[in-house]
Amino acid sequence: MPDLFDLQREQILAQRAPLATRMRPRTLDDFTGQEQIVGRGTLLRRIIEADRLPSLILWGPPGVGKTTLARIIAETTQAHFVQLSAVTAGVADLRAAVKEAKDRLGMHGGRTILFIDEVHRFNKAQQDAILPHVEDGTVTLIGATTENPSFEVNSALLSRSRVFVLKALSDDALRELIARALADTERGLGAERARLTDDALALLVNFANGDARFALNTLELAVAAAPELAGERVVDAALVAEAAQRRAAVYDKAGESHYDTISALHKSLRDSDPDGSLYWLARMLESGDDPLYVTRRLVRFASEDVGLADPRALMLAMAAQQAVHFLGWPEANTALAELTLYLATAPKSNSAYTAYAAARKDVEETRNDPVPLHLRNAPTGLMRGLGYGAGYQYAHDYEDAVVVQEHLPPNLAGHRYYTPSDRGFEATLAERQRVRAERQAAGGGAKLPGTDDPPWEPSRRRKAREEQSAEE
Repeated sequence: MPDLFDLQREQILAQRAPLATRMRPRTLDDFTGQEQIVGRGTLLRRIIEADRLPSLILWGPPGVGKTTLARIIAETTQAHFVQLSAVTAGVADLRAAVKEAKDRLGMHGGRTILFIDEVHRFNKAQQDAILPHVEDGTVTLIGATTENPSFEVNSALLSRSRVFVLKALSDDALRELIARALADTERGLGAERARLTDDALALLVNFANGDARFALNTLELAVAAAPELAGERVVDAALVAEAAQRRAAVYDKAGESHYDTISALHKSLRDSDPDGSLYWLARMLESGDDPLYVTRRLVRFASEDVGLADPRALMLAMAAQQAVHFLGWPEANTALAELTLYLATAPKSNSAYTAYAAARKDVEETRNDPVPLHLRNAPTGLMRGLGYGAGYQYAHDYEDAVVVQEHLPPNLAGHRYYTPSDRGFEATLAERQRVRAERQAAGGGAKLPGTDDPPWEPSRRRKAREEQSAEE
């Protein structure tokens, strides 16, 4: 039981708490912005009202109501609410919470909801420590996370929980919360007689970016700084901008949003959309992502998706990498913008990527036969005597420097990995491949320039070199 000091402390904290904390909704009907999971008739709403709650993982961006929803669930189901933060709590805190839950259960059958904020920050051992108590029903776990639980929560714990996804609040939901805070005289700013201009409201909603906590706490700061005129505090757009300082951050350069954004950049580039590509580039860089990481991904794209359709793309990518090193940030932003626009508008071919993947597959899955004798070098008489280099056709002795001889081990003879596209520079390469295929069909070689030598015999120049080498 809390003592008088605890009660007094809670009352003082409630009065001094930030506006976003004071304005937490207390019932499901007051909970705004997540109707898709707690609206009337939804699965979660029904199991809460039926008091059949399983363990839950609430996944969503900051400021969308994960902690508030957990508190409402505890209040609705009349369960004891214990809150831990994975940032500060350890296994000892978990054990203490579980012991209290067991005592509560034994004394009067009371249930305990164990709410763990930032549950993804618990390591494997800490997450495993919760498992048996979730399994036997000692506690009902509600974990909150801003990261994809598929990657950040142990599969064993995940299998014992149900994941519900909370979304960033809509602009209409934010406007409703702001209006409620301005009107509420008990917990909100009603006593301040504050009013936002239309421009100020629009800017605050824009800056909040779906984050209710950011919106309400910025509102409180702006109202506190607003001058009082004719009995009311008028908050204009300039004051909102000063109070906000920056847009609410929804981008975590080490989290899922980072990988989602680089995926969007890569796909926009592949689809040859310069506008989309430039937008996602700016989203990453202006959110504080490492410019060198972004550059590495662009270098990779130049070889994977542009490839031989425009070989200059890789050269420009490496030049941009040097610019990032040489200039630093933010001076290198235009170099990366230039590269991004070039890659987006360049012809595309993934032939190098697919060709290497096919060759690697054969290397990994087939017997690695020795190098064919005609492809081996023969620097000594012994090697020549063993047939090293015998029958090799020297390409420069043939028309267009094109010969057709087998370059693969016997077990892979005839395999083809590279299929050029007909886009950009690669169309020229495709023509060269066509010439080679025609000569292969004609007998495996090429007519020697200025001679009637058959294509499968070495030229006179080649014979002369072989004779001179034999004499030496």
